[in-house]
Amino acid sequence: MSDVRPGRLKVYLGAAPGVGKTYRMLDEGRRRASRGADVVVGFAECHGRPHTEAMLDGLETVPRTSVAHHGARFEEMDLAAVLARRPQVALVDDFAHTNAPGDGCNDKRRQDIEALLAAGIDVITTLNIQHLESLNDVVEKITGVPQQDTVPDEVVRRARQIEFVDMEPEGLRRRMAHGNIHTPEKIDAALASYFRPGNLTALRQLALLWVADRVDGALQEYRSQHGISGVWETRERVVVALTGGPEGDTLVRRAARIADRSTGGDLLAVHVARSDGLAAGVSHASLARQRGLVEDLGGSYHSVVGDDVAGALVEFARTANATQLVLGTSRRGRLARFLTGPGTGEKVTELSGDIDVHRVTHERAGRGTLLPSRRRTLSTGRLIAGPVAGLVIPVLLTAVLAQLRGTLNLTSEALSFLLSVVGVACIGGVVSAVVASVTASLLLNYWFIPPIGRFTLDDPNALLALAVFAVVAATVAAVVDRSLRLSRRSARATAEAETMSSLAGSIVRGEAAIPALLERTRETFGMDAADLVDRPPDTVGVTAVPAGPGTYLAVRGRTMSSSERRVLAAFAAHVGSAVERARLAEVAAEVEPVRAADRLRTALLRAVGHDLRTPLAAGWAAVTSLRSRDVAFSDEDRDELLATADESMAKLNRLVENLLDLSRLEAGALTLDLRATSLEEVLPTALADTPEVVMARVEEIPAVLADPPLLERVVANLVGNAARHSPPGKRALVSASVLADRVELRVVDRGPGLPADGRERLFEPFQRLGDTDNTTGLGLGLALARGLTEAMNGTLVPEDTPGGGLTMVVSLPRADAAAQAGVAGTFVGAEPAGQNTGGAS
Repeated sequence: MSDVRPGRLKVYLGAAPGVGKTYRMLDEGRRRASRGADVVVGFAECHGRPHTEAMLDGLETVPRTSVAHHGARFEEMDLAAVLARRPQVALVDDFAHTNAPGDGCNDKRRQDIEALLAAGIDVITTLNIQHLESLNDVVEKITGVPQQDTVPDEVVRRARQIEFVDMEPEGLRRRMAHGNIHTPEKIDAALASYFRPGNLTALRQLALLWVADRVDGALQEYRSQHGISGVWETRERVVVALTGGPEGDTLVRRAARIADRSTGGDLLAVHVARSDGLAAGVSHASLARQRGLVEDLGGSYHSVVGDDVAGALVEFARTANATQLVLGTSRRGRLARFLTGPGTGEKVTELSGDIDVHRVTHERAGRGTLLPSRRRTLSTGRLIAGPVAGLVIPVLLTAVLAQLRGTLNLTSEALSFLLSVVGVACIGGVVSAVVASVTASLLLNYWFIPPIGRFTLDDPNALLALAVFAVVAATVAAVVDRSLRLSRRSARATAEAETMSSLAGSIVRGEAAIPALLERTRETFGMDAADLVDRPPDTVGVTAVPAGPGTYLAVRGRTMSSSERRVLAAFAAHVGSAVERARLAEVAAEVEPVRAADRLRTALLRAVGHDLRTPLAAGWAAVTSLRSRDVAFSDEDRDELLATADESMAKLNRLVENLLDLSRLEAGALTLDLRATSLEEVLPTALADTPEVVMARVEEIPAVLADPPLLERVVANLVGNAARHSPPGKRALVSASVLADRVELRVVDRGPGLPADGRERLFEPFQRLGDTDNTTGLGLGLALARGLTEAMNGTLVPEDTPGGGLTMVVSLPRADAAAQAGVAGTFVGAEPAGQNTGGAS
């Protein structure tokens, strides 16, 4: 047996039952058999689906073995028979199945499949994504259904082939509604629980991601085996750098077009905020607009803090596994680039490595200037370039003037040197100007003042020239330095004003919640954290400023300068106003129930007349007629009048009970007696007055935690409503199903249904859907049904009925799950359970 080639495994993977895995498995078996392969069906579970059963025609099927377990018999694959048959290919359904215990049987079907593979038999099998071990708990959270049968991911990954069987959620639900997956009595429950559109979409995404991850792993293994070290751009991730300037919109759109050119490309926008304070030249209004544009285009926005903008950009791109980086060309002019050296774009290109860098031109290219920092007047590049220019430019000028000796006089030569000193002063400030003046005066003295070729420092004229050079240079440097300082202050004031204006505008428009304002504060000042505290913390590295009575805005990180504290105080004022705004909103929310109660009473007074007057008038007329001595009624007439009076009084009693219960619900004083309640106990009584309703079997449905009389009234109201809206010949249906720790009771009608935007109006009291006034009655049924359901810790929501109509879904906690959580026996209201005096029965 050791010389036998191991069999090869192929898995048809699906996101949910019913997508066609078994059908595809049998179809491939038929194709292989038609090509001459020896194919047998070891085990195929068709679930009564005729199209799948038809695929078995022409395929040899190994008889199943019967296993007895706990007094029942189960059919399993006969592994020994398949091994004895020794086909080339075995079709074995349900890879994750757990076998019924029996003599000599494996615990899991995957062990049977491993035995077939070890015998050299190729196996084709099926598997649903929820049975993968790594996704088991995730699927349970999504669907609420625990999965007992699981397969380790590594076992599935070892398969030679994994083919994903896909189907759109709506297509799968249509298959379910047409009876192609489950039997008719299970369709409604399945559509309402496991086969919800959201569940199917989430399962489909899990399956696609798992398969994509396996494909990526296979690709990496291939690259490793073949020694491929270059970058394979199998998925594009485009990062666009935003500076807060007006060119950002152009960059975002350009990056989005680059991402759209590749299927599945991701767009990420990043803004680098300097950690030494407010970023110069940044318009937060522009950043906010550009952030919205990025999100509208399907991308994500990020903000990072870093002094080295180029390094921070490249680091972010590498962390995000980006393949391309988009940034705008420099806004500095040619002279500024020449004097201050390479900019961010050049540095990013040098650091990018395998990441492609796109330098996008825009209308602001070469027209803007970077604002100097607050801590110094000149940039680092100019501080270095200034002294160097003070040494180099006079030397170069000397070489040029030496070639023109005899053409220019001493005055022209001195003025030329003076001009060079002024130029150096503009570049590097005072220190550079002094270096240039000393260098220029010495060169002028040595090369151009007789005697040429010798220093004449004892000459008063030479000393005067040197002094004039120094004074002029210092004066020009001081003027340049002051001008730059004033320009810096002006630019920073503009940036601060834009920031504050954007912040204030967001608060006025109600667009910024308090957490968002705190995050903006943190990012703006480049701090580690920002929070609201009751008292200023006495901690190193924490700066706190008042934000209102008893409230402080505290930021943690670096030490802030006095000017930054001033701006932080302005931020705190805005944050304080947002806190006050939130407090006022809470007060308004507290007042709203009082206003709602007033509206409720007004609506009641307008509507109560009709519903109370009609039964009251009918009962009164019947009783008055019976008391009349002028008319001799027959026994039949007397019975009819008594029945009318009895029916009218019963209707009045129900209306009064509904009004009382609704008022108790509004006041929060409705007494409940929550206990384990069986649906078999409640449903027959609730359906007694509506015989035209069909009730599905509920014997196997666990008990719910509810107040039985109230639950009976909820169901009766819903059933009556469904019966009224069901067309002739189509009866309403009541069914139940289990979803995780809750039981869902469904009341289904086949009427015209309702648009989604009109469903919530169903539950408004004193107004029936479609009414234009309140003369049609109180319309309390559905409003009371929802109120009673929510009082029992449940929910009542409307859903579309597959094929047309409306389904009311009552979801209540299971009694056993509630008992484990310790909530059994809870009640609502001021009276203890058991003293139900509020007409709940």
